[in-house]
Amino acid sequence: MERKSFADMHCSVAQCLEVIGEWWTMLIVRDAFLGVTRFDEIQRRLGISRNVLNQRLAGLVEAGVLTRVPYQDHPVRYDYRLTDKGRALWPVLTAMREWGDRYAAPDGPPLQLRHTGCGEIMHTALTCSQCGEPVGPRDLRAVAGPGDHDGIIASTRHGTTGTETAASQVTDR
Repeated sequence: MERKSFADMHCSVAQCLEVIGEWWTMLIVRDAFLGVTRFDEIQRRLGISRNVLNQRLAGLVEAGVLTRVPYQDHPVRYDYRLTDKGRALWPVLTAMREWGDRYAAPDGPPLQLRHTGCGEIMHTALTCSQCGEPVGPRDLRAVAGPGDHDGIIASTRHGTTGTETAASQVTDR
Protein backbone atom coordinates (compact mmCIF):
# COMPACT_ATOMS: atom_id res chain seq x y z
CA MET A 1 0.00 0.00 0.00
CA GLU A 2 1.43 3.36 -1.01
CA ARG A 3 1.74 6.00 1.68
CA LYS A 4 -0.43 9.11 1.35
CA SER A 5 1.42 12.36 0.87
CA PHE A 6 0.66 15.20 3.26
CA ALA A 7 2.52 17.76 1.11
CA ASP A 8 -0.65 19.72 0.31
CA MET A 9 -2.11 19.59 3.82
CA HIS A 10 -1.93 22.93 5.64
CA CYS A 11 -0.92 21.55 9.03
CA SER A 12 2.47 21.67 10.77
CA VAL A 13 2.05 18.12 12.14
CA ALA A 14 1.28 16.81 8.64
CA GLN A 15 4.29 18.66 7.21
CA CYS A 16 6.54 17.15 9.89
CA LEU A 17 5.17 13.69 9.09
CA GLU A 18 5.84 14.32 5.39
CA VAL A 19 9.55 14.43 6.28
CA ILE A 20 9.89 12.01 9.22
CA GLY A 21 6.65 9.98 9.20
CA GLU A 22 8.04 6.81 7.67
CA TRP A 23 9.07 4.33 10.39
CA TRP A 24 12.71 3.85 9.34
CA THR A 25 13.30 7.58 9.22
CA MET A 26 13.22 8.31 12.94
CA LEU A 27 15.41 5.27 13.62
CA ILE A 28 17.99 6.72 11.22
CA VAL A 29 17.70 10.09 12.98
CA ARG A 30 18.03 8.34 16.35
CA ASP A 31 21.22 6.64 15.21
CA ALA A 32 22.61 9.95 13.92
CA PHE A 33 22.05 11.44 17.39
CA LEU A 34 23.92 8.45 18.84
CA GLY A 35 26.86 9.11 16.49
CA VAL A 36 26.11 6.41 13.92
CA THR A 37 26.63 8.31 10.67
CA ARG A 38 27.98 5.90 8.07
CA PHE A 39 25.79 3.97 5.64
CA ASP A 40 27.20 0.52 6.50
CA GLU A 41 26.91 1.16 10.27
CA ILE A 42 23.31 2.34 9.94
CA GLN A 43 22.42 -0.59 7.70
CA ARG A 44 24.00 -3.10 10.07
CA ARG A 45 22.37 -1.64 13.21
CA LEU A 46 18.89 -1.40 11.71
CA GLY A 47 18.91 -4.48 9.48
CA ILE A 48 17.27 -2.32 6.80
CA SER A 49 17.70 -3.20 3.13
CA ARG A 50 20.32 -1.14 1.31
CA ASN A 51 17.86 0.22 -1.24
CA VAL A 52 15.38 1.35 1.43
CA LEU A 53 18.20 2.94 3.43
CA ASN A 54 19.42 4.73 0.29
CA GLN A 55 15.91 6.12 -0.27
CA ARG A 56 15.49 7.25 3.34
CA LEU A 57 18.92 8.88 3.50
CA ALA A 58 18.33 10.65 0.18
CA GLY A 59 14.98 11.92 1.46
CA LEU A 60 16.50 13.19 4.71
CA VAL A 61 19.29 14.94 2.79
CA GLU A 62 16.79 16.46 0.35
CA ALA A 63 14.63 17.65 3.27
CA GLY A 64 17.66 19.25 4.92
CA VAL A 65 17.59 16.98 8.00
CA LEU A 66 20.94 15.36 7.18
CA THR A 67 23.92 16.49 5.16
CA ARG A 68 26.40 14.27 3.35
CA VAL A 69 30.05 14.82 4.27
CA PRO A 70 32.67 12.79 2.37
CA TYR A 71 35.07 10.83 4.55
CA GLN A 72 36.73 8.74 1.80
CA ASP A 73 37.66 9.56 -1.80
CA HIS A 74 38.14 6.19 -3.56
CA PRO A 75 35.38 5.11 -3.63
CA VAL A 76 33.59 8.19 -2.34
CA ARG A 77 31.81 7.44 0.93
CA TYR A 78 29.85 9.76 3.15
CA ASP A 79 28.99 10.46 6.75
CA TYR A 80 25.36 11.48 7.19
CA ARG A 81 25.35 14.23 9.78
CA LEU A 82 22.48 16.08 11.39
CA THR A 83 21.90 19.65 10.28
CA ASP A 84 20.36 22.32 12.51
CA LYS A 85 16.99 21.20 11.13
CA GLY A 86 17.83 17.60 12.06
CA ARG A 87 19.03 18.53 15.55
CA ALA A 88 15.71 20.34 16.04
CA LEU A 89 14.10 16.86 16.01
CA TRP A 90 15.69 16.14 19.41
CA PRO A 91 12.53 16.90 21.44
CA VAL A 92 10.40 14.83 19.03
CA LEU A 93 12.73 11.85 19.31
CA THR A 94 12.98 12.25 23.08
CA ALA A 95 9.19 12.33 23.45
CA MET A 96 8.88 9.19 21.31
CA ARG A 97 11.56 7.41 23.35
CA GLU A 98 9.97 8.34 26.67
CA TRP A 99 6.53 7.24 25.44
CA GLY A 100 8.04 3.90 24.38
CA ASP A 101 9.80 3.58 27.75
CA ARG A 102 6.50 4.12 29.56
CA TYR A 103 4.12 2.07 27.43
CA ALA A 104 6.18 -0.43 25.43
CA ALA A 105 9.20 -1.40 27.55
CA PRO A 106 7.98 -3.90 30.18
CA ASP A 107 11.56 -4.61 31.33
CA GLY A 108 12.44 -0.94 31.62
CA PRO A 109 14.02 1.58 29.27
CA PRO A 110 16.64 0.10 26.93
CA LEU A 111 18.44 3.47 26.89
CA GLN A 112 18.61 6.23 29.46
CA LEU A 113 20.12 9.68 29.18
CA ARG A 114 22.29 11.03 31.96
CA HIS A 115 22.50 14.81 32.25
CA THR A 116 26.19 15.74 32.24
CA GLY A 117 25.49 18.84 34.36
CA CYS A 118 24.05 17.12 37.44
CA GLY A 119 24.73 13.44 36.73
CA GLU A 120 21.10 12.35 37.05
CA ILE A 121 18.95 10.41 34.56
CA MET A 122 17.04 12.97 32.52
CA HIS A 123 13.31 13.02 31.80
CA THR A 124 11.74 15.77 29.78
CA ALA A 125 9.21 18.17 31.22
CA LEU A 126 7.22 20.61 29.12
CA THR A 127 7.21 24.12 30.52
CA CYS A 128 5.83 27.44 29.39
CA SER A 129 8.51 29.36 27.50
CA GLN A 130 7.32 32.59 29.14
CA CYS A 131 6.71 31.83 32.82
CA GLY A 132 8.50 28.49 33.23
CA GLU A 133 5.52 26.68 34.78
CA PRO A 134 4.95 23.01 33.84
CA VAL A 135 2.23 22.54 31.20
CA GLY A 136 0.05 19.67 30.04
CA PRO A 137 -2.74 19.43 27.47
CA ARG A 138 -5.36 20.77 29.91
CA ASP A 139 -3.27 23.88 30.52
CA LEU A 140 -3.29 24.96 26.87
CA ARG A 141 -5.70 26.51 24.40
CA ALA A 142 -5.00 26.61 20.68
CA VAL A 143 -5.36 29.98 18.99
CA ALA A 144 -4.90 30.92 15.36
CA GLY A 145 -1.31 31.65 14.39
CA PRO A 146 0.00 33.87 11.61
CA GLY A 147 0.03 30.94 9.17
CA ASP A 148 -3.65 30.00 9.73
CA HIS A 149 -4.85 31.10 6.30
CA ASP A 150 -7.59 28.47 6.19
CA GLY A 151 -9.29 29.24 9.50
CA ILE A 152 -8.35 25.84 10.92
CA ILE A 153 -9.01 26.89 14.51
CA ALA A 154 -12.45 28.25 13.69
CA SER A 155 -13.36 25.02 11.88
CA THR A 156 -12.75 22.73 14.87
CA ARG A 157 -15.65 21.37 16.88
CA HIS A 158 -17.55 24.27 18.48
CA GLY A 159 -14.56 26.52 17.84
CA THR A 160 -12.44 24.54 20.30
CA THR A 161 -9.36 22.47 19.69
CA GLY A 162 -9.06 18.74 20.19
CA THR A 163 -7.13 19.49 23.37
CA GLU A 164 -9.92 21.66 24.74
CA THR A 165 -12.50 19.08 23.72
CA ALA A 166 -10.53 16.24 25.32
CA ALA A 167 -9.92 18.27 28.47
CA SER A 168 -13.58 19.21 28.80
CA GLN A 169 -14.66 15.58 28.33
CA VAL A 170 -12.33 14.48 31.12
CA THR A 171 -13.30 17.26 33.51
CA ASP A 172 -17.04 17.09 32.69
CA ARG A 173 -17.36 13.48 33.82
